[in-house]
Amino acid sequence: MTATQTKAATKKPKREKAKADARKAARKAGPAQAHVKSVRISARKVRVLADQIRGKSVDFALTFLAFQQRAGAPILKKAIDSAVANADQKKMDLDTLVIADVQIDKAGMMRRFLPRAHGRATPFKKQLAHVHVRLAEKN
Repeated sequence: MTATQTKAATKKPKREKAKADARKAARKAGPAQAHVKSVRISARKVRVLADQIRGKSVDFALTFLAFQQRAGAPILKKAIDSAVANADQKKMDLDTLVIADVQIDKAGMMRRFLPRAHGRATPFKKQLAHVHVRLAEKN
């Protein structure tokens, strides 16, 4: 390969660069979000808390989760803290942040086996969850 062929192979067309710039601008203008994936807890346990903080202010949600005795509270708190840090990077006003959307999805399952009588084994499944948090500025 000659030097001109190498240079031509590494240079992006203008259309691709424009698309990439448009994606960056959309990401910067959009809501602050955070994801915590493959958490070792059932999605059902976290959804109970997510339903109670959806649409509330970030200050209320963090205070609410700090005093909860449920297993999903520290996980949701971690996701909200991460989303607030992302909002700070986007230069959003932290005092007016509201939890626009909280989504709890089922992830995979860890399959384990328990030894039983007569050399048998009983399977049981340990569930995993994905937590997605989106923050927006209150108008």
